[in-house]
Amino acid sequence: MFSPHTCFGPMNHLPALIRRLAIIWLIGATLIAAACGSSPSSPSNQPIRRVVVLGDSLAVTPTIAQSFPSALQTRIDRAALPWRVTNAGVTGDTTADGVRRVEGVLSSDVGVLVLELGANDGLEGVDVTTVERNLSAIVEAAQRHNVRTLLCGMETLPTYGLDYAAAFHAVFARVSQRYTLPLVPFLLAGVALDPAFNGPDLVHPNAAGAQRIADNVWPYLAPLLQS
Repeated sequence: MFSPHTCFGPMNHLPALIRRLAIIWLIGATLIAAACGSSPSSPSNQPIRRVVVLGDSLAVTPTIAQSFPSALQTRIDRAALPWRVTNAGVTGDTTADGVRRVEGVLSSDVGVLVLELGANDGLEGVDVTTVERNLSAIVEAAQRHNVRTLLCGMETLPTYGLDYAAAFHAVFARVSQRYTLPLVPFLLAGVALDPAFNGPDLVHPNAAGAQRIADNVWPYLAPLLQS
């Protein structure tokens, strides 16, 4: 602490009133400086919460570092939002695998679940009622943990007939409506079967494809992170 009588000796020669005013001004300036030095809480001081992407090989290709969950993290960082993305994608997983795994990824710091499963169900011709039941079970598990879910819609090729492909498509909208979930209409919009955005198999995204998938997801994810 400074003392105005020791640090500002010439003030002793001023009239008493001026000395008092000067002391008041110095004290006020010190308090203002202290107040300016302490900034209000910023996003960097907020607790970090997690987004978990529960998915299949689409979430981990072409590499973890170049995957669409990683691209989502880049967008989160640019927006200075206090969230971290955990990539819980497993190659080959179906919605049934998601039911088995979901409880293990819903720790207390998870706030949002990005549900990206179903592509392998479609490739295997899994009955659509089973797909719907599994997706519903995953959503309900998230709800029990007070975790919001972003559902990623998926399409399938008419390998098992046009009726199956249409019924498969309808599952995602129905689950979204039942639980009032935000829905990415089609995760692979602008990516599916395009050689510019996929590897040689035309199924799994390359780095550019992963960025485009993140572009598809981000408009639906961002509001969940800001609310």
